[in-house]
Amino acid sequence: MSLELRNFLSHSYEELEDLNLQAKEQRKNRVAPHKIQEERIKYLTDEKRIKAVTVLFSDLEGRLHMLDYDKKFLIKSWDNLTFDGSSIRGFTAQRESDLRLGVDWSAFYWTPADYFGTGKVMVFGEVIDKDGSPFGADIRGILKAYGNELHKREGYTLNAANEIEGFLFAGVDAEKHYTETGKFEYVNTGGYYHSLPGDPLRSFIDTCAEVQRAMGFQNEKDHPEVAPSQFEINYSYGEAVAAADQIQLYKLICREVATRMGFTASFLPKPVVGVNGSGMHTNVSVVKDGKNLMWDPKGEEKLSKFGWSFIDRILTEANDLCILLNPSVNSYRRLDPHFEAPNQIKASPVDRGSMVRVPIGNEKSMRVEVRSVAPDANPYLVLYSIFKTGIDGQIAKIKNLRQAERYLPDNIYTALENFRAGAWTKEILGEDVKGRYADLKQASADRCPRLLGTFVKAPEIQYHHEVYNQFLWNKF
Repeated sequence: MSLELRNFLSHSYEELEDLNLQAKEQRKNRVAPHKIQEERIKYLTDEKRIKAVTVLFSDLEGRLHMLDYDKKFLIKSWDNLTFDGSSIRGFTAQRESDLRLGVDWSAFYWTPADYFGTGKVMVFGEVIDKDGSPFGADIRGILKAYGNELHKREGYTLNAANEIEGFLFAGVDAEKHYTETGKFEYVNTGGYYHSLPGDPLRSFIDTCAEVQRAMGFQNEKDHPEVAPSQFEINYSYGEAVAAADQIQLYKLICREVATRMGFTASFLPKPVVGVNGSGMHTNVSVVKDGKNLMWDPKGEEKLSKFGWSFIDRILTEANDLCILLNPSVNSYRRLDPHFEAPNQIKASPVDRGSMVRVPIGNEKSMRVEVRSVAPDANPYLVLYSIFKTGIDGQIAKIKNLRQAERYLPDNIYTALENFRAGAWTKEILGEDVKGRYADLKQASADRCPRLLGTFVKAPEIQYHHEVYNQFLWNKF
């Protein structure tokens, strides 16, 4: 059928940016949920050119899932959307499979039709258990509840900005084909900041930046990174849940654009041995009554006592949290000191080998940067564990805590042992969710050679939580 006969919604990029920024402002200003809900349902009802609403949620490992609901059905049944949780790794057993999806109407996005299809909009969902309570393995819901509780009790707003690196490789589905080829092929070898205006990497970055801009990301800068075919596209900070949502959208956008160009956008932490890996440096701050609590013009490095205590708590629990921030076999290749790896459990304003850095800042921008985070980590779990630990954790009596000679694990098995033994991880996740997460990581690790060795093995790619498919997993 000719597209000319169809009348589906398709906005210009400028119109999309305006719509998404308006929605972002409502979310930032904490407009009452029922008001946003009424506004969105009225919009969907009145806008005849919308055919479907894509509802997004993430599993325990951080893999993004999407369901398309017919718009007319969603309008009638938005409060009773069910799905089979037993099909989602880490969610439920087959005997107790039914889960519901709530709709977080504040997390609503208008999408470019040329990449996401005409007549569609997106919204993030909230996983709800059979009894109507928030589902314990939906970390997005846990992070949202924690942020709301702190805002109500202390007046805190939790802000985050993430610097997400990735690689652009030749060919579609290069990760899935790694078991056949045993290698990834670069599309550019220019290196840090270097690319010609029309080369494949630059064209990819430009296109991703355009789509992000249209979706209200408020871009800051973008560039090729140190390693060949590596990229980074930076955008402004946001409240913690919104920031984690944007990480999921960032990766989705990059993968979609790359596929359309005949490439693969990969967020494996260390897909190629011998060059720098990819990180997701996570910058966090806490605001109260419009004041950045990390800032003190008279403090050490102009960081406040609140900020230094926040760091001390992260350093205290660093080993136990490691597998939440570095969740795959492959991520432990990145924690290699020969490639600027942030594997030292210490804090520094200058040493990029430190797990935590104190960047130069001012009253508005002062923050704490956790550098040891891998780009394949569950973003909701990353931000929840960092904020929960930094605000509510304990400070260990370790001599010279901020500069002690301590290192993060160099393999997933040691990280798993630390995680399972840690009392704090049980407190923040609960025994059930902690056990589920550990079992998932154990199963992935056991599918790979125990020793990392000197080259990337096919199983660490093949059975990676963002790459595997259910058919392959079950045939192991």
